[in-house]
Amino acid sequence: MPEELYPNLYRIKIPLPESPLKYLNSYVIKGGDRNLIIDTGLNRKECKDAMMKGLAELDITLDTADIFITHLHADHFGLLGELVTETTKVYFNRPDSELIEHWEGFEPMIAYAGKNGFPESWLRKALNQHPGFKYGTSWIPSLSILNDNDTLSIGDYTLTCIQTPGHTQGHTCLYDPENRFFIAGDHILGTISPNIQCWMEDSDPLREYLESLDKVYDLPVDRVLPGHRRLFDNFRGRIDELKNHHHLRLQEVRDILTRQSPLSAFDVASKMTWDLVADSWDDFPVAQKWFATGEAISHLRYLENRGKIHRHTETPVVTYRPL
Repeated sequence: MPEELYPNLYRIKIPLPESPLKYLNSYVIKGGDRNLIIDTGLNRKECKDAMMKGLAELDITLDTADIFITHLHADHFGLLGELVTETTKVYFNRPDSELIEHWEGFEPMIAYAGKNGFPESWLRKALNQHPGFKYGTSWIPSLSILNDNDTLSIGDYTLTCIQTPGHTQGHTCLYDPENRFFIAGDHILGTISPNIQCWMEDSDPLREYLESLDKVYDLPVDRVLPGHRRLFDNFRGRIDELKNHHHLRLQEVRDILTRQSPLSAFDVASKMTWDLVADSWDDFPVAQKWFATGEAISHLRYLENRGKIHRHTETPVVTYRPL
């Protein structure tokens, strides 16, 4: 059942089966002639059934709904192709749309993972089971691009787009300065840390993420509407917690390399602490090892770019050591 958060602004919980995230928060604004859906869920029956049931209870039909997508991950984007009609406007960001336009498949990521010590055969197996591969959209409709500081007016609400790269290159939040709420996507979550992965050369997503946290820090926000889990109020306090979390992770990575080096990113990930129920790294599901290695690379890249560690690239597997 849709939950009314503000007048004519609702949350529909879209189930994410087999995911520790449990559900996606899809936000719906009733605006009269046109309505707005914010994020969609995966391209699977359970998600579509929940979405359609929620919209029906709100007396919204798809031909009256436009869609805003915070970022290019399947749990937010995957159901898109099942919801658009001839009248739908789909609002999206430029950096993530360019990833779609230049998509070369998973092979470059697999090769890059191999260079960082991740067994390629394991990664192929993990990708075959990954929700983005199994439940992503099979068709991308025409996208209406919104840039940083653009506004989107629906009914009584005027929302400001705030681009917050880090979780993805173009991740975009929506801010209502009048009602002081912040639709955060996966930029700021209340009880878990957004996954910041790096699978590209010449990319520093952790730097971008920390800068994006600073970018929004001074906004007057009374309530955060995140992409997953519960809504929360301690906007700046949670930002401080997330920044501290990553600074502790950076120190942990430096300590690991001080105790033993050189190490690949895969090996560093195996020695980091993770909030996962498993007796050892060997017991981690392959998909979780992939997420962990991507996180390790992002922290290693941040440290390398600040002259704290050295990356050795002359061998088949890239390794790191402290300076």
